[in-house]
Amino acid sequence: MSTVRQDVSTPLAPRPADGFGFQDIVYEKRDWVARVTINRPGVYNAYRTQTLVEMREAFRDAMYDDGIAVVVLTGAGDKAFCTGGDLTEYTGVFTQRPRDYWKYMSLFIEVHDVLRNLGKPTIARLNGIVAGGGNEFNMCCDLAVAADDITIRQVGTRVGSVAAGGATQWLPLLVGDRRAREMLLTCEPITAQQALQWGLVNRVVPRAQLDAAVDALAQTLIDKFPECLRYTKQQVNFWKDLAWHMTAGHARDWLSLHFTDLEPWEGMTAFVEKRPPNYRRIRELARDGGSSETLWGPPTQTCQACGTKGLPANMRFCGVCGSELAASLKDGQF
Repeated sequence: MSTVRQDVSTPLAPRPADGFGFQDIVYEKRDWVARVTINRPGVYNAYRTQTLVEMREAFRDAMYDDGIAVVVLTGAGDKAFCTGGDLTEYTGVFTQRPRDYWKYMSLFIEVHDVLRNLGKPTIARLNGIVAGGGNEFNMCCDLAVAADDITIRQVGTRVGSVAAGGATQWLPLLVGDRRAREMLLTCEPITAQQALQWGLVNRVVPRAQLDAAVDALAQTLIDKFPECLRYTKQQVNFWKDLAWHMTAGHARDWLSLHFTDLEPWEGMTAFVEKRPPNYRRIRELARDGGSSETLWGPPTQTCQACGTKGLPANMRFCGVCGSELAASLKDGQF
């Protein structure tokens, strides 16, 4: 049953939930509650560009709809809430065109800004693995209810990235500096019970009671004054907003440039290929005077046969004419 009753003649009017034609999310509105479900269970509800576009539109619609009092964010199935960005897209697109990651990160920032500032309480329904950017969406919500068998972790330093889309900014605010550093630096998972003790979630319940617990919390919020809720949310957002706005733009630029480096190539390729990343080899390259930043070394060679400049230092043959390169650092390859 749709909650849309407002005049549909203005650009701020909400739309029926089934009128969007979403591919990657399921959007529902019923009994004062909007539910946004990331619907990619085959990849553990990892989001891609299309998913973020749809989430942004759903959150905006929920913001416009006066028949919505609470927004619930969750993931499809029972395996994962959200496991962050789809590394297949990262590997296939962004390591090849880092400038497109800048555009993608701009979209990611927009989605977080809408979710954090839509003026209504938001609840993360944690029904499975919460990892990477999934935990950033968890922290972006006002409240979180978790099934008792879930885990939460950050994954940036495991896959060649930095969790600067909310985790480096917000984890210290929620769990404290030392615990945040442990999660961010080690990427080890914590249990739902640890998350509750640390303040990363509000409630932990048996899986069979998850929906009832989320519904009960939503009902509690519905029976509060909406204007007071909106301004309370805005005030409490202060520290999150401060940390976010001082760092998110910097993170967008650094991460975009970082996609040309060896670390994301190795980390994300290893993930897609289902093998352990070769962390130690990157350290060995730096220790032994090689290039730990680039896959085939810095562009320092010139082909004596055809005159092509800027060839990678570790290439044995010219990629233009095929001639052997005399100055090749054959022992410095990854």
